[in-house]
Amino acid sequence: MYVPRYMFFTKGVGVAREKLSSFENALRDARIAHLNLVTVSSIFPPYCQIISIDRGLALLEAGEITHCVMAREQSQEPGRRIVASIGLALPSERGRYGYLSEHHGFGETEEQAGEYAEDLAASMLANTLGIEFDPDKDYDERREVYRMSGKIVESQHTSQAALGAEGNLWTTVLAAALFVK
Repeated sequence: MYVPRYMFFTKGVGVAREKLSSFENALRDARIAHLNLVTVSSIFPPYCQIISIDRGLALLEAGEITHCVMAREQSQEPGRRIVASIGLALPSERGRYGYLSEHHGFGETEEQAGEYAEDLAASMLANTLGIEFDPDKDYDERREVYRMSGKIVESQHTSQAALGAEGNLWTTVLAAALFVK
């Protein structure tokens, strides 16, 4: 059985003539191109600790199969805004699991995409914890309900945005949460 003890966030941007090379360059920018990445769903394990990227990378070897939650977006359209974001919501009880969410799209700023991803994660956790909230309220109002419940202790996000490169090139953005045993 494998339950991660640590998790770290990273993000990156890549540009290249080929779509796959653009993605590879984004992985390099995020400092994770040397890993075999396997995407998983959105559960933040109980007792998992968030660590820095430097500490996380020090615990991993080149070629290691590494589980992650990843958001990525790509475009070959010059000037088009692309964004990728990972949101996280943690319960106040460390023995319970939290939620990660991934969001990717077009036309949003890093902050807009990040708040959306954070809201997704917090809403999923709120549903699991039985916190009643009005989904039609804006995130700031729902966030206050979550915090007042005492059941959700923290939410955050990491996001990457870019404008599509000129010259018939592909641009890729990615945001990821990597798990370490």
